[in-house]
Amino acid sequence: QVQLNESGGGLVQAGGSLRLSCAASKRTSSVYAMGWFRQAPGKKREFVAAISWSGVFTSYAESVKGRFTISRDNSKMMMYLQMNSLKPEDTAVYYCAAPAQTTGWNHIYTTEYKYNYWGQGTQVTVSS
Repeated sequence: QVQLNESGGGLVQAGGSLRLSCAASKRTSSVYAMGWFRQAPGKKREFVAAISWSGVFTSYAESVKGRFTISRDNSKMMMYLQMNSLKPEDTAVYYCAAPAQTTGWNHIYTTEYKYNYWGQGTQVTVSS
């Protein structure tokens, strides 16, 4: 079982920045893609960003392109989401996720059903 723990959420004014972190526990399958999702009140959980094991390949939802940057540090088993130019519509609980199986160095997943492990979520609130 893999445990994921998000941190870094909070309250910020529109136009501000936050950096989310996701810490992963040790796992036997060590090569895997990871992703960030979010869920706003009354809405379904949606894809935000994903990154390959190598860190070379990334993917972003259209709504966050140019504002958010996903990265990872495999030596520390950490993943990050730098969020700039935040908007009130970015308000949501943000989750990090990882698949159970090995994904290879350069593969990424952008769909929710590909992910098996989820963190507890961290709240991001952007005020106008």
